[in-house]
Amino acid sequence: MTPEEIAQCAALAMALEVSATPKPGNIDREHNYPETRYEHFLASAIATYPFFAEAARKRRSFGDLLYSAVIESKKWQRGGNTHFGALVLLLPLAMAEGEIAEAHEIVKDTTTEDAIRFYQAFKEADVNVPRVERLSLESESAIREIREEGKTLYQLMEIAETYDEIAREWTQGFPLTREAHKLLVNHIEEEGADINEAIVQTYLEILKMEPDTFIQTKHNRRTAIETSQQAAEIIDQIEREGYRSTLPEIKRFDAQLLSKRINPGSTADIIIAGIFLLLLGGYRY
Repeated sequence: MTPEEIAQCAALAMALEVSATPKPGNIDREHNYPETRYEHFLASAIATYPFFAEAARKRRSFGDLLYSAVIESKKWQRGGNTHFGALVLLLPLAMAEGEIAEAHEIVKDTTTEDAIRFYQAFKEADVNVPRVERLSLESESAIREIREEGKTLYQLMEIAETYDEIAREWTQGFPLTREAHKLLVNHIEEEGADINEAIVQTYLEILKMEPDTFIQTKHNRRTAIETSQQAAEIIDQIEREGYRSTLPEIKRFDAQLLSKRINPGSTADIIIAGIFLLLLGGYRY
């Protein structure tokens, strides 16, 4: 694939994920939050396209690409953080042309400068993060400390993996991304699902497997676990009765989460990465 085609897969993956509905708790083509809308996500997906092509060309560091992509996203939409977690996953995957083992090596080779750029990008994106004692993403002194201690971005992800599933994707070799890709392929090729149904069901399956750390940060661990348990119940119903028969229950779950502003944002980021691999593998709909 050419760098441009890899970038097209990345942008399309982001657009397909946000368009999938009903995707409980998250923005989709039928639901917005007051400060962030469906159109903001589409604008971000299209605006960041050039940086995935740059990533595929391997001429710039991860940190520079991430920072530049966040800045470009902000130029084109005013909905706040739309794709920070997705960019953290997609950029190394684009650099590796979808080869997960190579992407894992790329993230392990990140530098102190990548770590500094990550912190700068985080501040620009205005991302919700949990409070930590040292090297907090919200700390004014963190960049100085990182430089003094020579911490690489991968080392910081190793610290964060205990409370952040996107960090765990980096440190553990993208396990949920692999699983999302496998589930998507199974639903489409084995079960004959359309792309929307495959994305929604895979989203619920990943949420069942892993309590969402964005929910944990925004609310608490108990809420994240309870949300995963509810997703598990819906998946059990889908397995018994089928997707279409379960659709009313999925919509009720969606309405419940939206009313409480419980949005599994980290799960959505992982689904985007899985869709990216699906498209790189040749899927067209």
